Amino acid sequence: MTALHITTPLVLASHNPGKLIEIRELLEPFGIAVASAAEYGVEEPEETGSTFAENAALKARHSARTTGLCALADDSGLSVAALDGAPGIYSARWAGAKKDFTAAMRRVEEELRARGVAPEGAEGAFICNLALAWPQGTVEQFEGEIKGRLTFPPRGTHGFGYDPIFIPEAGRASFGEMAPADKHRISHRARAFAKLMARLKPEAVSCA
Repeated sequence: MTALHITTPLVLASHNPGKLIEIRELLEPFGIAVASAAEYGVEEPEETGSTFAENAALKARHSARTTGLCALADDSGLSVAALDGAPGIYSARWAGAKKDFTAAMRRVEEELRARGVAPEGAEGAFICNLALAWPQGTVEQFEGEIKGRLTFPPRGTHGFGYDPIFIPEAGRASFGEMAPADKHRISHRARAFAKLMARLKPEAVSCA
């Protein structure tokens, strides 16, 4: 398997503060210089894909074309089995324009109850698709998933999004209760990153 070559700074194609913090922390040990899409004035494109992979590729290509640099996009979300995979790719949209994830988590609970499913212990999974794009349009993708169960009311103040209601498999603490370093060892995003970094050798990174 050939190593992927990227130029830096690597543009992070996201405007989500929590996600940007996590991606920076995951990349930090590798010494890869990064910049956010917002620093280049790149606006978020409309997410018209029907899968995490399609939306991640769409965002990465948009930032790579706009900046002329390699770009990394993440599309991720919570999938609840009893809700037929929802909120899924609409995870952020369930939080509304104000990004109110307290309301989004409450909606998950209400939707489960409406289907006659006990919210506590309901099966769920976090899924992350990473898309690495080059200015000429090439895209490589890597996906990670972690299964677990839901807990209500939300627990913990760490992380972001739906972290306070998700307990990873074989765990007792929610992502919201975990220290960032502990979450980074097992999360869906960490698993996708492990696949990406296996392809990015140190000699395959250079300055733009």
